[in-house]
Amino acid sequence: MAGQNQLDLFGAPPPAAPRPTRGSVAVPVAPAEHPPELAALAQVMPPQLRLGTSSWAYPGWADLVYDRPHPLPRLSREGLPAYAAHPLLRAVGIDRSYYAPLKEEDFATYAAQVPADFRFLIKAHDACTIAVYPRHARYGAMRGQPNPRFLDPVYASEQVVGPTLAGLGERAGPLLFQFSPTDVDHFGGPRWFAERLQRFLSGLPRGPLYAVEIRNRELLTGAYADALASCGASHCINVYPGMPAPTLQFERTRQEHAPAIVCRWMLHPLMKWDQAELAYAPFDHIVDADEDRRRELARIILRAETLGLPHHCIVNNNAEGCAPRTIAELARHVAVARAHATTTP
Repeated sequence: MAGQNQLDLFGAPPPAAPRPTRGSVAVPVAPAEHPPELAALAQVMPPQLRLGTSSWAYPGWADLVYDRPHPLPRLSREGLPAYAAHPLLRAVGIDRSYYAPLKEEDFATYAAQVPADFRFLIKAHDACTIAVYPRHARYGAMRGQPNPRFLDPVYASEQVVGPTLAGLGERAGPLLFQFSPTDVDHFGGPRWFAERLQRFLSGLPRGPLYAVEIRNRELLTGAYADALASCGASHCINVYPGMPAPTLQFERTRQEHAPAIVCRWMLHPLMKWDQAELAYAPFDHIVDADEDRRRELARIILRAETLGLPHHCIVNNNAEGCAPRTIAELARHVAVARAHATTTP
């Protein structure tokens, strides 16, 4: 669901807004002046940890990520280099690809704006993961109908995997298949879902890091974990109402044997999505600090480091109110825990 301060993800990007000018010179989107503490925190993060946010086009991030307020459409088009200059932000989620497949050229444009060690988490088109189309206006005549592309590896390979890899190259991070909360009967039950997921993942091209995010706790079964393991895919540990705690997700899906740890801190456990959007906009400060989740995710980050696993952790504004500030607080927890671990006999 698009937020009040996000680019409209349900259709074409809005037309470019005129640049603010200083006299007759257009003002570019530049990075904020970051306090030295952030650079110091970045230096003590685990080398394989990549922290980032869900998208980057938020005018409320002025003085946090960007030098000043800029119009949302311009941040969407021109803000990524400034975002990537933030000391702690080494990754970002591309959400708009969930609503329609992106072309190779779109991904290549993103890749050209960031350093070589930056990574993108890409959400696969929802046609891959919806069994029955929701009764949402954007699905038109398909509302309530079975989806013939559900878990179709040919469609996913041609429309999602191919353009993503061709456009992003080495900057491609996890390719995420998100299964939103739904009636599990649409999947035929947990066992059938796991079997179908295994066939789907095994039919995709080898090479990318595939991650699966489920938001129905009843799907978190041993058969699901087996399906992921058999295909070398990761479970996306997600903080979302109704899902088990991140540590429990880690254990149930045996992520110590996964190729990488993938986390998404999406929504405050006591909030619904629309409530959080209204309560937290313009996303410039933390509204509902969630210390329990910070500590738990910090422990998972350290466990990934001990296991030698790459770790991608994406944070949404709706987790606490302001994703860049949440990431800074999470990084502080990680720094303290790492320091304690190195001094404890």
